[in-house]
Amino acid sequence: MQEKITITLSPLGKKLVVGRGVPLIDVLHEYGVEFPCGAKGTCGRCRIKLLAGELKADNLQKQKLNKLGLDENWRLACFCKAETDIVIEITQFEDIILADNTSFRFKPGDGFGIAVDLGTTTIVVQLLDLKNGHVIDVVTAINPQIKFGADLISRIQNCIDGNKEEMQKLVRRKTGEMIQSALQKHPVDVSKITLVGNTVMHHIFSGLDVRPLSFYPFDSANRGMQIFSPEQLQWDLPEKARIMFYPSIGSFVGSDILAGIAATKLTEKEKFSLLIDLGTNGEIVLGNREGIICASTAAGPAFEGAKISQGMRAVTGAVSSLYLENGLMQYHVIGNVPAKGICGSGLIDAMAILLQQEKIGMFGEINSGEDSVELAPGVFLTQQDIREFQLAKAAIAAGLQILLKKAGITFNEVENVYIAGGFGNFLNLQNVIKTGLIETDEEKIVKMGNTALIGAKMFLFEDETFALDILKKTRHINLEADPDFQDIFVEKLMLF
Repeated sequence: MQEKITITLSPLGKKLVVGRGVPLIDVLHEYGVEFPCGAKGTCGRCRIKLLAGELKADNLQKQKLNKLGLDENWRLACFCKAETDIVIEITQFEDIILADNTSFRFKPGDGFGIAVDLGTTTIVVQLLDLKNGHVIDVVTAINPQIKFGADLISRIQNCIDGNKEEMQKLVRRKTGEMIQSALQKHPVDVSKITLVGNTVMHHIFSGLDVRPLSFYPFDSANRGMQIFSPEQLQWDLPEKARIMFYPSIGSFVGSDILAGIAATKLTEKEKFSLLIDLGTNGEIVLGNREGIICASTAAGPAFEGAKISQGMRAVTGAVSSLYLENGLMQYHVIGNVPAKGICGSGLIDAMAILLQQEKIGMFGEINSGEDSVELAPGVFLTQQDIREFQLAKAAIAAGLQILLKKAGITFNEVENVYIAGGFGNFLNLQNVIKTGLIETDEEKIVKMGNTALIGAKMFLFEDETFALDILKKTRHINLEADPDFQDIFVEKLMLF
């Protein structure tokens, strides 16, 4: 049996019991630590302070720490494995209002606030001190609506079938419990709560009719800001607390993407940038300070593991990456435990490597004639899994091409491609490009982590006009209405 050690996170007070030798990147990403440079040690954003215990730093890491002006008490989490009990300070939280490596200028406020990312699969709650922006606590949980299906279409259908009230109660109760969990450890008065999520989550939480989202043009007249009192939600908070679910942009592009636009500062840039969210639903955004266009894609939840036979989220037990070593396929499992399944980043790696080894063809067929390919002991990729990847990849790639066409530009004129999504920290960008998912240069791609949560935190320091001004500059388009969509989609089903 694998020996266990304890990682204590300061200032959160969290204690993580993990297997000895676990890479810190495997466990810290769930607590807001991001790895934008892809674990190359160049950005310094994953820096942590060692308060107790031992974390080895080799000469390469020491050189990078020195270059970043950090002394011997600091480490870069992307380089470290936990071999003993340690206490670390997650310094990422000192700079939580960060996007593209520049500080977000905010006016310090009074009291405390809570930012909530209400996702289809997961819910994340962060408690902040509004005087300095420090995160005091983080609470994460699976969205209890998951029992009604992994994707948005299933959630909508269940609402139509009469489960709307139960789904609303489940998500309101769970979010309230998560907030109380944070406040029980840190009894402070909360004055403001910002919630962001996709349009379906916005509607279910707010008690709005989701039926307009079930048929063409898949839009709703009730996409605006929803404001609640603690009493309405039956949350034990000060009566003065202002609770706001931020507005959606259109159909399946919600306030999580509005927050992502804020986090990446697309509306402040002269040059064009892209934001791609590879979550349960695929959303893509293109624009600059002159204006933004965005769309949702029918990518489905393949990148979060749903509809993949052994698919799972980027959590302990998931094969998160695969690579070739001396011609043989090797793999990494999150948490350094036996493999249970595969997450989105591992799926992308598997497709790129199987193509390189010619184990699958350009149309996705398994060349051996078998029904599946083994990736790790007990973990297989089936022919149907490959088809699911092709559908998801084609939806994203076709959507990107159509947005670029509507803006009258090519990828050459795009300065940055920001990738959001839960598994972004584990992505091998070379394999993302090799599979044709994003057809651009690797140096343009920036992993942004949870842009929805970053934006929700930014909203805590601004009045509503900050987000509404972004909304005014943003136009939603329906990809399927483009006459070229079907032809481009079919073309993008092929693998390079």
